[in-house]
Amino acid sequence: MRNKSCLLLAALLCAGTTLSGQEQATAPLSVIDWLDTQEAIQAAQPAPTEPNVTSNGNVPAVTVKPLGDAAAQRVGLAPSNVTGLPDTLWSSSSGANLSRAVERLPDAPLPALQSLTLTLLLAEANPPRGDATMFDVARIDALARLGALDPAIALLEQTAIDRDPALFARFMDLSLIAGTEGSACAILRQNPALSPGKAHDVFCAARAGEWDNAVLVLGTSRVLGLIEPAMADALERFLDPDLFEGEPPLPVPATPDPLAFRLFQAIGTPIPTRSWPVAYANADLSQTAGWKAQLEAAERLAARGALGDNRLLGLYTQRRPAASGGVWDRAAAVQRFETALGTGSADAVSKTLPSAWQAMRDVRLQTVFAALFADKLSALVVSGPTADRAFDLLLLSPAYENASVTFPSRALSRPVLTAVATGTVPPDLTAEGIEAAVLSAFSDAPADPDIVAQAQSGALGAALLGTIALTHAGTAGDVAQLTTGLASLRALGLEDVARRTALQVLLLEGTG
Repeated sequence: MRNKSCLLLAALLCAGTTLSGQEQATAPLSVIDWLDTQEAIQAAQPAPTEPNVTSNGNVPAVTVKPLGDAAAQRVGLAPSNVTGLPDTLWSSSSGANLSRAVERLPDAPLPALQSLTLTLLLAEANPPRGDATMFDVARIDALARLGALDPAIALLEQTAIDRDPALFARFMDLSLIAGTEGSACAILRQNPALSPGKAHDVFCAARAGEWDNAVLVLGTSRVLGLIEPAMADALERFLDPDLFEGEPPLPVPATPDPLAFRLFQAIGTPIPTRSWPVAYANADLSQTAGWKAQLEAAERLAARGALGDNRLLGLYTQRRPAASGGVWDRAAAVQRFETALGTGSADAVSKTLPSAWQAMRDVRLQTVFAALFADKLSALVVSGPTADRAFDLLLLSPAYENASVTFPSRALSRPVLTAVATGTVPPDLTAEGIEAAVLSAFSDAPADPDIVAQAQSGALGAALLGTIALTHAGTAGDVAQLTTGLASLRALGLEDVARRTALQVLLLEGTG
């Protein structure tokens, strides 16, 4: 390999040709429906007020302060008139404490808590007291862990990525995963001091067409040990893949690495993303990926709330499955059910619903299925097990309050679910186990006093982060924490989140 490296270096220095751009221009993916268009967000921003005009010629007093660190900025994608959260969401808390709370957030809570988590991470509000950058980084890292890659990049673009090496390194990594590293490389070319390492210098030099410089830096860095041998091998193949034609593929890196991921993609040996962190699944949504890879990636992302429901449905129904088993069977089941639902035939729906529901259970996408089909299904005249399932689906959908009206007999036979959906617990209704814990939260159970005290002191964001963690711990089996968590959500004004979380506990955990 060293001989080939020397040959490559010599050949490139003599040739003087340029390397064509490797970047694929792919449109960013929507993560939350109300963020589909930047125009809608910009329209929601308040118009700047016109400055006052003085009525005299007196010189106003001027306050002089020494220049220091840049003032903390509002970082976020969703303003308060979209989220319903106040501008003071974070301002009464320290950034360090908020960062720790964000780092403790669960990676895969129930969908209702997941949605609240994403809303908080994307909320635009006044910065916290001190350590604002630390808090912004924690939010960005949390979004990346959830697979919400494009919002994470968009938040980073609001920070000092052109001045802070740590922020720039994150921007470069996420851009490499997304295949949109052009902006990051442009920043690096303008300010080399931001470089995360020599390997990135080589990559960006090659993208800029500075082929000979890229080879020179690679060769020198390899000799000096500034680039790991495995990374140097990948960069050599990236610079001249023809030189290695017929060679066996390079071994896949043992540790996920964004630059290695992008290089393997560029040299025609893409790394399968299924065993890598979910953020990498975004790369498989590209039109250049196979349909199977797209489907599997979409399922992973949708299960984390990082892909729109309709985007998943569009992929499921894109074409006829080419084989059987696994994701092919799920796509076929969804297609058959959607076709049956479109005919308006109750018999056809009854035949196809069980397999479609089981397919969605296998990948924990029941709430996505409910959001897509519950309304149309409940409009049909169905009976027996199909009506039972339609009742469940409506309870798992945003229209859960309509379930008792649409299916009155089912509502009477399942009073606990009905009580939670309506938010009213009859005084004579009794239950046991987890059902009793849920009912208690909607009757007389108190909220967590520390969380209430935080909210009353103005630290609403910290209170909400703590409530998510508390409620999630309760969904894992601690009924006392579940009751307190749900009661705390209600005390903080999140009645809808509390009801949807409770319904998901009862219906998705096998008790409903």
